[in-house]
Amino acid sequence: MTRTAISRRCWLTRSAAAAAALYADSIYAGRLLAADSDVREYAPLNRAPRMVQEYMVREVRKYEHRLIQRQANLDTKAAAEAYVRRVRAKIDASFGPWPERTPLNPQITGVVQRDGYRIENLIFESRPKFFVTGNLYLPKQQHAGPAVVGVCGHSPNGKAWPTYQSFAQGLVRQGYVVLIFDPIGQGERLQLPDEHLKSRIYPGTGEHLSVGNQQSLVGEFFGAWRAWDGMRALDYLLTREEVDQRHLGVTGSSGGGTMSTWLAGVDRRFTMAAPSSFLTTFRRNLENEYASDSEQCPPRAIALGLDEVDFLAAMAPNPCVILGQEQDAFDIRGTIEAHQRLKHIYTLLGAPDAAELFVGPGPHGYSQDAREAMYACFNRASGLDHSATEPPIKLEDEQTLRCTKSGQVVELKSRPVYSFTHETADKLASTRSAVSGEALKQVVRDILRLPDRKHVPGYRILRAQRARGYPRSFVSIFAVETEPGIQAFVYRPTAAISYSRPPRAKSRAVLYVAHDSSDAELRNEPLLKELLADPERAIYTCDVRGLGESRPNTCGENQYASHYGSDYMYAAYSNMLDRPYAGRRTHDVLAVIDWITSFGHADLHLVGKGYGAIPAAFAALLHPAVAQVTLKQPLDSYQAIASAELYKWPLSAFIPGVLKHFDLPDIYRALKAKGLRLIEPLDSGTKPK
Repeated sequence: MTRTAISRRCWLTRSAAAAAALYADSIYAGRLLAADSDVREYAPLNRAPRMVQEYMVREVRKYEHRLIQRQANLDTKAAAEAYVRRVRAKIDASFGPWPERTPLNPQITGVVQRDGYRIENLIFESRPKFFVTGNLYLPKQQHAGPAVVGVCGHSPNGKAWPTYQSFAQGLVRQGYVVLIFDPIGQGERLQLPDEHLKSRIYPGTGEHLSVGNQQSLVGEFFGAWRAWDGMRALDYLLTREEVDQRHLGVTGSSGGGTMSTWLAGVDRRFTMAAPSSFLTTFRRNLENEYASDSEQCPPRAIALGLDEVDFLAAMAPNPCVILGQEQDAFDIRGTIEAHQRLKHIYTLLGAPDAAELFVGPGPHGYSQDAREAMYACFNRASGLDHSATEPPIKLEDEQTLRCTKSGQVVELKSRPVYSFTHETADKLASTRSAVSGEALKQVVRDILRLPDRKHVPGYRILRAQRARGYPRSFVSIFAVETEPGIQAFVYRPTAAISYSRPPRAKSRAVLYVAHDSSDAELRNEPLLKELLADPERAIYTCDVRGLGESRPNTCGENQYASHYGSDYMYAAYSNMLDRPYAGRRTHDVLAVIDWITSFGHADLHLVGKGYGAIPAAFAALLHPAVAQVTLKQPLDSYQAIASAELYKWPLSAFIPGVLKHFDLPDIYRALKAKGLRLIEPLDSGTKPK
């Protein structure tokens, strides 16, 4: 079963339960906004639903164009070899550093004898007390044979899924030693099991996103954790006398296609690779609004100048075959483009035929014809004189392939991923130096990757209108261009209608950064009503990128806040671009403050709520015009999320590696000098403390 067939189908059929498990009571669920009947009388204002999408596409295209030019300019073998070395260094920068290789402590918990081969049910520790369950397929032959690490896609039962059993059996019947193991959060390796040994959210993609997004706070990458399991699986294979260490392959489909691609790039011991139903280009996925799992979005990868196919370039000129499908959601156009670029590098290295491409006619998945293309590639690479036709497959039941008695490693007291994240967060909290004053401001600028602001931003004056149930009768609306292609929408409620720019005034101004929507919050937010009760105050509200007026309509109908929704996708791409989404939203607030103060306001009271409180807090720290700060229902700390088993805040609120440098309480302490008022701070589950 494939990612589309499993994870998306499972998600769609269980959408209500899934949403309740991961996002219920979250800030996106609207629980922080009063349930006012007045809100339902107005359709949401959404003037720029494609703004963030088109901005992101333009930025990713810029990096892709530069990469294609660099590859096209390679014209000698030496240049291609230098490119491969650079790619390897960039991959290491994105994925590393790697942990210490600790004892595997392997256990064989059962043996299944079959005609021509046997299956050993295996458990090993890829990290201390972090157990991996797998099936080792061993041919009945007297000599050592080539070996393959098999990585699974998003199947709920991992290694026991029919497609993955099929390629394991197909390989072992041709003389290969195959180790196929359960991914984290699948099969026997649930990270969040309940008392019935079922996932408390849902297996596969749900657990991946939950633990992966959380890991980003401590500077970890879930894809590297997944890859480390595969590297340790190869370590184990190399301990077996049945393995010919000259020929080592990796293959898998969908999520397994992801991991076989990454493993080909990070572990130079692999001599052949066959990723299926994954490899396209980062640009094609983004253009097609196809969000990817945590492990499929390597940190800083795009900014470093990498694309997916570079992970195969890193193993050049070793043989590989890219396996795609015509009807796949992973765009086959990108697959073909990626292969052409890879072929150019292999040709310069003197091995044009070692970079193969197979395109099947069907949908997403590891079809039999794709598996046979993999067998043919591996047979040529290993020197095996076998037909690539897949032999008859007789699938095993899940119980036969089980490595633990209960079916879950929790019985072995296996540590869940979140416990490692909690431990790392605690270590960082105890060892990082206290930072304050100008040093704190500089580290915030650095970690948010804030661009320079050299000019007061330009803006558009949009059609003023009568208020939609707001405390004041009219509202002027401005689109402030915070960077090319991005506008922050600013409202100025007024007593009389105005179509002009804001009047110059020495009075104090208030800027309210919306949690979800200025339009909705002007009707139902008590704090805003309190501020607007004073007719002398110049009140502005702001929707930063991706909220309110520019809330995206991408990634499917009503999928903005879902686990594969647009808010998640843009946050993930922002991390690959090395531009944290929270940082870009902070830049929006800073630019709007520049704009407001250009009209003569001497100082500013900056107010933020919920989701808007995070960029408001950072902007208040950094902008000298801010004299007073009020934050309502802000996140109390990133430490709280990193220490939780389950949490409700989205990836777009996180900053990669933030806990290596500071936490939100450091910001709040610094803001006391500006009269900070904290109202109902929220914990990791969006409950008032």
